[in-house]
Amino acid sequence: MHLRLFAIVMSFLCEVIRMGSSVVQRQNVYKEMSEDCQSCLECSRDNGCVRCPERLFLFLQRRGISHHGTCLHFCPTGHFGQRGKDPNRCMKCRSSDCEQCFNQDFCTKCKPGFRLYRGKCLIRCPEGTFTHQADCLEECPLALLGEWSEWSVCSRDGTTCGFRWGKQTRLRPKIPSERTSDEKEALLCPTDSETQRCRMR
Repeated sequence: MHLRLFAIVMSFLCEVIRMGSSVVQRQNVYKEMSEDCQSCLECSRDNGCVRCPERLFLFLQRRGISHHGTCLHFCPTGHFGQRGKDPNRCMKCRSSDCEQCFNQDFCTKCKPGFRLYRGKCLIRCPEGTFTHQADCLEECPLALLGEWSEWSVCSRDGTTCGFRWGKQTRLRPKIPSERTSDEKEALLCPTDSETQRCRMR
């Protein structure tokens, strides 16, 4: 009888220990998932976030042979945020020289050592442009600008009356002059016209 009672107690203890370890394992899995699944609407233990709130982007990173999702407010370097009917996603910029892009093919910022020109990252600026910081800019016409003219008459839709507000413009004439390439790089194209809102009389 004592042997039978001993067997029952041992069986009961084994079951308690097994249940306890199962609870600890579940807590560890929950802790891992909760760290990986912050800001998720739907989460998978193996793949992390699979669905994000409307305002966030789903960013998928390759881990071995699977992808792991994270919900982010902003996409990381080399990616852009694409909003749509499907979940908002972080998509990779097509060019590896691109640090930030507007869409797959249009860069807005290049990696160090490259120059941005019309959405592309180049090693050198093309002919007819000059380097300014990390961009290639169109050359300004080789001309200096004179003094500002007087403001034009205030008008709207070609008429000077009948409206409360209109616009007026002033210009700066171009004065021909030769510039060296150093001067071109140091000087951004100056403004040769301005428009402002005005009250009509």
